[in-house]
Amino acid sequence: MQAIVLAGGYATRLWPVTRNRPKMLLPVGESTVIDRILYQLEDDDRITDVFVSTNERFAEEFEDHIDDIGLEKPQLSVEETVDEDEKFGVVGALAQLAEREGLGDEDLLVVAGDNLMGFDIGEFIDYFETYDDPTLAAYDVGSLEKAKSYGLVQLEDDQVVDFQEKPDDPKSTLVSIACYALPADAILFDEYLEGDNNPDEPGWFLQWLVDRGPVRAFSFDDAWYDIGEAENYLEAVAWKLGGENMIADDATLENTTLGKNVHVLSGAHVENSHLEETVVFDGATIVDSDIHGSIVDRKARIENLDLSGALIGAHSEVAHEG
Repeated sequence: MQAIVLAGGYATRLWPVTRNRPKMLLPVGESTVIDRILYQLEDDDRITDVFVSTNERFAEEFEDHIDDIGLEKPQLSVEETVDEDEKFGVVGALAQLAEREGLGDEDLLVVAGDNLMGFDIGEFIDYFETYDDPTLAAYDVGSLEKAKSYGLVQLEDDQVVDFQEKPDDPKSTLVSIACYALPADAILFDEYLEGDNNPDEPGWFLQWLVDRGPVRAFSFDDAWYDIGEAENYLEAVAWKLGGENMIADDATLENTTLGKNVHVLSGAHVENSHLEETVVFDGATIVDSDIHGSIVDRKARIENLDLSGALIGAHSEVAHEG
């Protein structure tokens, strides 16, 4: 079985923090968003190759990261885009990657690199191998409003009988997450696209497959975070930290109090402040401030401010005079 890890997005909803870095490399505890997936694929003997699908803009960052973590299977497959407006859509990118890398002779696992999933991918592959049908991972988001943003799944005995991509009026809260397993004979991206079908979301491809034959669902109750917005990212950090705080050895905190789930990275300095549910990146400085539920990017400076739900870009200087 071969695997594709989707890492080609530009994460505009997380700008300015992700303007110049891929969201898959945002820190979550001691590792990054994408690492949990890469390590599990590395350890599973059934996976022969791992293609990290990214764009030209972030290719160097991913190449450096793969070298740093020292895994053998991951290799970059780079689509020729540098901007959101140039993207081919997820299914279009999958079709191009399959052609570029000569895929199609083996079963295929496709997983989004911005998925932080509590279950082990090996369990998902076990389930797929039980039936050898196209298989998706399904999760109950617990909210009809949230369900509007995903592919809605209707099941009968774990078989998908209906699939609706981003419905306006969802009837349930069970959704498909971006984790799919395809037998070799279902790697039909070109045929799908030749039918003038939607190239943007893989859910449309799954909906097309449902009309052609059995599609299975692996339902899970473990944690799942779709790292698309700041709130989701901070929730993932909180899940990983488990109410504790993580402070780099060379970060300095002076006369500062911490709530829970605070991550302060290397070289950051915090003075006369209070932090809670916040990530402070390398070299940032916070003085005389109260920061909740925020992301402070590298080498930013905040002084004399109360912030909640803020995204502070790299090298920014934000201060209240008074």
